[in-house]
Amino acid sequence: MAVVLPFAALRYDERKVGALENVVTQPFDKITAEMQQEYFRRSPHNYARLIKGEIRPGDTPVDNVYTRAAAWLRDWRGRGILAHRKTPAVPAFYAYCQKFAPPETPGGSTLVRKGFIGLGRLEPYDRGVIFPHEQTHAAAKADRLELLRATRAHLESIFLLYSDPERRIEALLDQQTARPPTTSVVDEYGVEHTLWDVEELETIRAVQQAMADKKLIIADGHHRYQTALNFERECRATHPGRDADCSYAMMTFVNMESDGIVILPTHRLLAGLEGWNSKGFLKAAEEYFSIARFPFASEAERQGAAQRLRAEMDAQRGTRKEAETAATGATAFGALFQGDNAFYCLTQRPDVAWESLLPNLTPAERSLDVTVLHRIAFGLCLGMDEEAVRQEKHLSYVRQFEEGIGGVARGASQACFFLSPVKIQQVRDIAFAGRVLPQKSTDFYPKLLSGLVLYPLEH
Repeated sequence: MAVVLPFAALRYDERKVGALENVVTQPFDKITAEMQQEYFRRSPHNYARLIKGEIRPGDTPVDNVYTRAAAWLRDWRGRGILAHRKTPAVPAFYAYCQKFAPPETPGGSTLVRKGFIGLGRLEPYDRGVIFPHEQTHAAAKADRLELLRATRAHLESIFLLYSDPERRIEALLDQQTARPPTTSVVDEYGVEHTLWDVEELETIRAVQQAMADKKLIIADGHHRYQTALNFERECRATHPGRDADCSYAMMTFVNMESDGIVILPTHRLLAGLEGWNSKGFLKAAEEYFSIARFPFASEAERQGAAQRLRAEMDAQRGTRKEAETAATGATAFGALFQGDNAFYCLTQRPDVAWESLLPNLTPAERSLDVTVLHRIAFGLCLGMDEEAVRQEKHLSYVRQFEEGIGGVARGASQACFFLSPVKIQQVRDIAFAGRVLPQKSTDFYPKLLSGLVLYPLEH
């Protein structure tokens, strides 16, 4: 069963730091070097100093990015920069709404994603309570573990999904969000983040009861979740009997049936592949895919061709079964090659034995565009083995369609492969089957804002 608890969060005191826009940040793994410097410029108390500090040439075991983060945290707590809103501190859940317009949908409707922040009990995956959906990398886990050891605080929330078709939990939260919020801030992408403190014991207990039978899927924060599990094991080994705080991590819980669930595609750029030849690739691909070509001869025509490609990808995607679990179907992806003035749409041929080509995969896994791209287009047509793809030897990733086009147009990439977004039902089916999607398969939007609340293990 899922165990969730209220907690007394530390938060920025706006009387001391000014506008929250100057101190909150995107999650650590979304902070580029340029963003980091901009965050540092905004305020000496910017949250990036804790979650994405500078690595300096003279760093030592006693003076490094992790020990400096811990020192900043102690200093800010000591000076009341980060503090509890009330004295004595009151445990609460924190209703969290994000109001946003999805990227690349100009003129589209505004969506609201509702959830709540609380403590979630850490559960090893084999207990069948919390499920990962993507692969993780050792380097990121080691980095977050060092930070957690140094600060002894959960600085960022892990994003988890639960299923609640009747939206009972959202209805409980709606009762709280009818009043003025305690925190509201707009981030650099125009997303409005709003918090309400949920302190009423009756509501807290109702939320806990409604969550008790839920199975949870990690949407974002796989590395932080695994880090928290590893840290809990360390606590149990070094402080037996005093590890209660380490058994929980700060989590944001969102209903996967919510209207505000948006998953963006992550497109693949290919570079540095020896012997690359687009004509050779297309000839090999004809064995597995029907290929439609959308040529262009000018910038204006290129925009029109790109629109036709996207329309074709959407049309093929729309022919799939609603459950998205068929082993065959209209799985399709787009492509643009260096030196070739055309876009291509590659759609699975129905006469190919896909189950034989993709053995040991569930039907939901075989329904993924990214699986077909990696295993068939990259593996069989280009000769890239699974390890090369996993290690991202020739791959990089972009979110925006135009960014992928630009990478090829500038000559920085040999090709860009364009994907449609994964559907939440595919994520659910694969995760609950105990499987994981390939890396960079999902990009849940918007990200949870870092710095709104934090959970210190030592109060």
